[in-house]
Amino acid sequence: MRRFLRSGPDPERERLKQELFQFSKTVEHGFPHQPSALGYSPSLRLLAIGTRSGAIKLYGAPGVEFMGLHRENNAVVQIHFLPGQCQLVTLLDDNSLHLWSLKVKVGVSELQEEESFTLRSPPGAAPSATQITVVLPHSSRELLYLGTESGDVFAVQLPALRALEDRTISSDAVLQRLPEQARHRWVFEMVEALQEHPRDPNQILIGYSRGLVVAWDLRGSRVLCHFLSSQQLENICWQRDGRLIVSCHSDGSYCQWPVSDDAQQLEPLPSHMPYGPFPCKAITKIFWLTTKKGLPFTIFQGGMPRASYGDRHCISVVHGSQQTAFDFTSRVIDFTVLTEVDPTAAFDDPYALVVLAEEELVVLDLRTAGWPPVQPPYLASLHCSAITCSHHVSNIPLKLWERVIAAGSQQSTQFSTMEWPIDGGTSLAPAPPQRDLLLTGHEDGTVRFWDASGICLRLLYKLSTVMVFLMDTDPNESLHAQGEDEWPPLRKVGSFDPYSDDPRLGIQKIFLCKYSGYLAVAGTAGQVLVLELNDEAAEHAVEQVEADLLQDQEGYRWKGHERLCARLGPVRFEPGFQPFVLVQCQPPAVVTSLALHSEWRLVAFGTSHGFGLFDHQQRRQVFVKCTLHPSDQLALEGPLSRVKSLKKSLRQSFRRMRRSRASTRKRRPAGVPGEVPEASSKAERVGLQNMELAAVQRKIEARSAEDSFTGFVRTLYFADTYLRDSSRHCPSLWAGTNGGTVYAFSLRVPPAERRMDEPVRAEQAKEIQLMHRAPVVGILVLDGHSVPLPEPLEVAHDLSKSPDMQGSHQLLVVSEEQFKVFTLPKVSAKLKLKLTALEGSRVRRVSAAHFGSCRAEDYGEHHLAVLTNLGDVQVVSLPLLKPQVRFSCIRREDVSGIASCVFTKRGQGFYLISPSEFERFSLSTKWLVEPRCLVESAETKNHSRPCNRAGPEKAVGRARNSGNQSDGEERTPGPMMEHALLNDESESEGRVGNVPREARKARVGPRAISLRRQTYLAPSKRGSRACISPHWPHSPLSPPGL
Repeated sequence: MRRFLRSGPDPERERLKQELFQFSKTVEHGFPHQPSALGYSPSLRLLAIGTRSGAIKLYGAPGVEFMGLHRENNAVVQIHFLPGQCQLVTLLDDNSLHLWSLKVKVGVSELQEEESFTLRSPPGAAPSATQITVVLPHSSRELLYLGTESGDVFAVQLPALRALEDRTISSDAVLQRLPEQARHRWVFEMVEALQEHPRDPNQILIGYSRGLVVAWDLRGSRVLCHFLSSQQLENICWQRDGRLIVSCHSDGSYCQWPVSDDAQQLEPLPSHMPYGPFPCKAITKIFWLTTKKGLPFTIFQGGMPRASYGDRHCISVVHGSQQTAFDFTSRVIDFTVLTEVDPTAAFDDPYALVVLAEEELVVLDLRTAGWPPVQPPYLASLHCSAITCSHHVSNIPLKLWERVIAAGSQQSTQFSTMEWPIDGGTSLAPAPPQRDLLLTGHEDGTVRFWDASGICLRLLYKLSTVMVFLMDTDPNESLHAQGEDEWPPLRKVGSFDPYSDDPRLGIQKIFLCKYSGYLAVAGTAGQVLVLELNDEAAEHAVEQVEADLLQDQEGYRWKGHERLCARLGPVRFEPGFQPFVLVQCQPPAVVTSLALHSEWRLVAFGTSHGFGLFDHQQRRQVFVKCTLHPSDQLALEGPLSRVKSLKKSLRQSFRRMRRSRASTRKRRPAGVPGEVPEASSKAERVGLQNMELAAVQRKIEARSAEDSFTGFVRTLYFADTYLRDSSRHCPSLWAGTNGGTVYAFSLRVPPAERRMDEPVRAEQAKEIQLMHRAPVVGILVLDGHSVPLPEPLEVAHDLSKSPDMQGSHQLLVVSEEQFKVFTLPKVSAKLKLKLTALEGSRVRRVSAAHFGSCRAEDYGEHHLAVLTNLGDVQVVSLPLLKPQVRFSCIRREDVSGIASCVFTKRGQGFYLISPSEFERFSLSTKWLVEPRCLVESAETKNHSRPCNRAGPEKAVGRARNSGNQSDGEERTPGPMMEHALLNDESESEGRVGNVPREARKARVGPRAISLRRQTYLAPSKRGSRACISPHWPHSPLSPPGL
């Protein structure tokens, strides 16, 4: 018993851990998954987006972001801001209304749910009688008018959300007040539209689906005027002066109805069908907006010819002789037009069109000729092509940063120069302390460079590798280009394009050197491109080199995809990263690992067949190494023969099960479990009061060498260390495989003056075989001070201390199941850490990170950030391999989220919570990127005092402390809210509405959801998300678990 006891925690170390480590989910980058509603406040200049999972997100000026989640996991159908107030109302698909408020607490605004309300049906009435179809917030700020499927309009008092039965406008009351010739019961179906008179708040316009529209006097409860259309009504719009009503209909037409004081029944002007005379789709929404120049803007959704363009998602803008049908690549959810805010102004003067599509947000400048799009500073469509990999680079030098931005600005000439029009609120977050880049690889062969320094993830530059290869289609040719005289006048808009010309173009690995400007990119078909940053456009041929990874194998037959055909002649490249050499692996399998050493001008690459080293300065191959095992049939025979090995896999699985049961029986103690001898029981109890139990480590099952994919190269690492003897260090390359083998090659790199004359030489110096044969996921060399070796050229740029080459170096090998430290150069085992018994926990991601103290500015420690297949993130100390903290981060079922995770050098991380969103989290108390902002209404601004800047700091400190978690504490929810994502696939039993029952129960808690998120959930346990996994491309030869 005593061998399982260890001394209690050191109080000083525990205090230091609180200063170094803290887990918090800080912000979500990207575009909301499955948006379902759009709202805009002209007075606050805030945009609201609701999703099908019940989340609501508010956006203003860059850095101003709010997020809330309804307790019910229902889709948000409508969002309406209350006029002139920091409040909004949401309608869910369960017919419930919810009132939200932006309240200022300690100098920072918080988004809170105040009230909820469900409109109940009268006794004996059908449930659809009170099904809400339209919501109209009245300008008095005291009432909501609700149109229903029964044709009745109900009034709800604000802010209590209480129904006022005496103010209900029933269809019977409207029918009785209509003239005799207009009294037809069939015209009353559901309410399609409600509009308040722009000048007289006592009048509202009620539109019924069968075509009847009435102007209702709220004070006198009477019909002022009415008109009856021959077509089914879709929507209505009231001109700013109230003298004209415009209605749109199901046949693709719209009508104008002049309003006069003496006429009770309005007569229309001739109806207009913009894209007739052939049958057209319905115009579902329309704006009629006046301008000072006299010609109005007509903006409407739909109306396209049904036969030829019925599958298009279009919004048309008409202004005088100009007409354009903006064609979106995804379904349009809703749109709004930004106009003059002052209600007393004579004209609308629209200046921007905001369109929420299913996969992106598009803003069009209506004041510039041609109506160009405005580049958004946030809500980026990360998944314009499916994300296949990501790579984070911290602390970018200013020179490289400016060059990347300059190259990206030349790609943005199609955007408008208008400033971002949605600029409400004030960001109180401090300026980012450094410049960070997040690089994402995509299925279409592009690499996108994102500014990940602050709250907003902004696109800086896009690199395309398609130009290097021969494609069936010309990438410069637009598939949707039309002539000027063609009708309808379609124009493609938006960046979302999920279709790839060739799946082999997909980017799988990225490695950027921030000091030299060299970039290595590897793809699905075994292609490895080395690129260099060039500020000028250039035309040159890309040199091609073939790397045969199966030189010693005989009888091999590749059944996978073919290699990509590269262009042979000169290719013109835009300013930016330009490729100068292409290394083609044979067979053309997916590149699984990549490393670049810009100081030595070497690039290493690995696949499921082996790895190689290439000298990109001399443009020659240094060596290749085949790692295939003779029994690796899946890799040898290609992906089409996996069925042949099914019997073998089953046989191996049963063998493991028998070995596991046998070892369990051997470990089972004799006697009655839990029985303790009386002589030592007292001493043990006294010891347990002051001691804690050591973690029981799981027995690691040895794997057979015959397991498939043992030669799969998982990691590559360059290091200048002691490999052959302790008196001389040399460059080296380390490679770890899926079978637990580590290869070490010593390299001889000629000095700079003879670099082009003498070849780089490599010789295998070491080979380490881990006994348990678990896949190697990370390799790291520590210097004499037990600090990870600096990056290439980092010391030369005076950004890091020179490594200690006097003391003995240590090699850290991280496999899926254990951490092991070896001494160098003897490679003798020094210490190890096995993962504790956590239901089969395995390492999926590992990275060295520097954790700074939040109290002492000059104190910090180097540790390992680890992610497991259970979704836990851990910090393990270096070099003693002692677990420091452990937090629950990602759901274990979210395999794609775990696979997409990437750590930063400062203890932060990113992972995909949906195909279009990155969740950002932090393990550090010092490095936090999170929104802190303030939103005030016009009235509050006039009567409030200037905000004390010390307030937000206090709020942040309190939120950070509340988000702490540790091993010994119960895992309470962190400060960041994790919203549920709908899953269209069938779920297992025990899930209700695509969300686990436990998650639904956990969401019933306090309603407060702040910007800082510290008040969202009480100590009740937070539920899991049901996440749609993004399409994460895998090679046919990818091993299980990647």
